[in-house]
Amino acid sequence: MNDNKTAAVAPAIAPAGLLGRATRFPLVCALFLVIGLFAAGPRQAAAQDPRAFVAELGHQAIQVLGRNVPSAQRIARFRELFHDDFDVSGIGQFVLGRYWRVATPAEQQEFLRLFQEYIVQSYATRLAEYGGEPFRVLGTRASGNETVVSSEIDRPDGSRVLVDWYLLERGGAPKISDVYVGGVSMKVTERDEFAAVIQRNGGRVDALLAQLRHRLQAF
Repeated sequence: MNDNKTAAVAPAIAPAGLLGRATRFPLVCALFLVIGLFAAGPRQAAAQDPRAFVAELGHQAIQVLGRNVPSAQRIARFRELFHDDFDVSGIGQFVLGRYWRVATPAEQQEFLRLFQEYIVQSYATRLAEYGGEPFRVLGTRASGNETVVSSEIDRPDGSRVLVDWYLLERGGAPKISDVYVGGVSMKVTERDEFAAVIQRNGGRVDALLAQLRHRLQAF
């Protein structure tokens, strides 16, 4: 996926964390509600019919993210699905942007590890309140070598959150390469936030790594 997808440029790290802007937190939580739908399911079917795959998993949301699921279990499930069902390497390289090329191999690997765990720890504990909300698939369309699955989530206040899933094939299996929530790209937003941190620290990738480690220690 190219860098031309439009998204609001986020500010640098806020006290609540790299990803925690209060103004967009409800949308991001809704995003990770739907991400939780991918915790289990027929991956082979997704490659054949992405719409049916997403719809089927949508009906499993209450079991996966219900309020009665213990926190430790929710975190473990979320860690597994993010590792298995997302193009973590591709997303990580995109999010680090031009700094991926200047990072050392050790910094690249450390960033991927910290980025994945930060996503897991940041949102897994906040998913319960969104578990079981009505979810439906609206349709699919092609976008280059990706398939976009459009969906929506009904909120208790009567509003709806539109979610577009970008799926591609990696090694014969479907992987999520990006998610648009309310028209905003997840990975473009995070790329802008991380870039702001690095730029404020003289272009040093290790400064971003230090910030990520600090936030992880705070959980």
